[in-house]
Amino acid sequence: MHAMLPKLECSDFPSIARRSVETLQVNLGYLCNQTCIHCHVNAGPRRKELMDADTVRTVLDFLRASTASRLDLTGGAPEMNPHFRELVAEATKLGAHVMDRCNLTILEEPGYEDLAEFLAAHGVELIASLPCYLEENVDAQRGNGVFQASMRALERLNALGYGREGSGLELNLVYNPQGPQLPPPQESLEAAYKRELGERFGITFNHLFTITNMPIQRFGSMLISRGEFAAYMQLLQDAYRPENLDGVMCRTLISVDWRGYVYDCDFNQMLGLPLARAGRAPVHLSELMGEDLAGNPIVVLGHCYGCTAGQGSSCGGALG
Repeated sequence: MHAMLPKLECSDFPSIARRSVETLQVNLGYLCNQTCIHCHVNAGPRRKELMDADTVRTVLDFLRASTASRLDLTGGAPEMNPHFRELVAEATKLGAHVMDRCNLTILEEPGYEDLAEFLAAHGVELIASLPCYLEENVDAQRGNGVFQASMRALERLNALGYGREGSGLELNLVYNPQGPQLPPPQESLEAAYKRELGERFGITFNHLFTITNMPIQRFGSMLISRGEFAAYMQLLQDAYRPENLDGVMCRTLISVDWRGYVYDCDFNQMLGLPLARAGRAPVHLSELMGEDLAGNPIVVLGHCYGCTAGQGSSCGGALG
């Protein structure tokens, strides 16, 4: 794995500050049943890092004490953390809106046969990765057989009410480009996904989120190996739009790693750039109970152009 941080530090990205925290994004660990080439987390089946029970309780304590109303669970495959269901159930009791960043194929893994029903019973919003509506493109990016497994998972979720009008069960899909390009316009691509998945499989969903590939971890290392890193960074900088600055996710979100340490976003987490406070020492979530982070400076480097290029990109899709 190539080192990305030195290539991102020489940046003139503008300074920005946080508003009040609305979303607590929690990485439950790097264990995953897939190994995707665009993964900025470098997750996979051999990763051992998983959030423990004490840190899960700290997450719940923070939700009780903070202004955050949304709990955004990610990984790896967050469902593979043994405390996933406890966290979802308790957060729901607290009135938090829980989101699960699901890779869909986890629903077919042994031991997870009742996962879809659990998610539906707790009203969890699903944000499901499906990088294309064409089988050959999905399997090229995520592995052989992933597309058909994803279609079976989506059909099962639809049968439970996910993505159906009036059900209250929200199902959103995520598109990532195949390589070092910006995503196409979100609105037109969403229409194409709905047409293709509806006509060919009878599948329905709520929204499509287009997310720019970040030049970090596995994807960034691949760019370096191919000699494409500098060109991709130039593409992001040339497509910079200052109006996207107001809507970047780090304004209202904090990211927590599997050990409980806090970052401005999931991407900074993967680069080891902790929340800005006195000094550079990592800040643990337990240190922030009841603290108002509004006005806190956000740590920015060259990768931040990925969130502000073109139509903009965040964990909730395009910004404009």
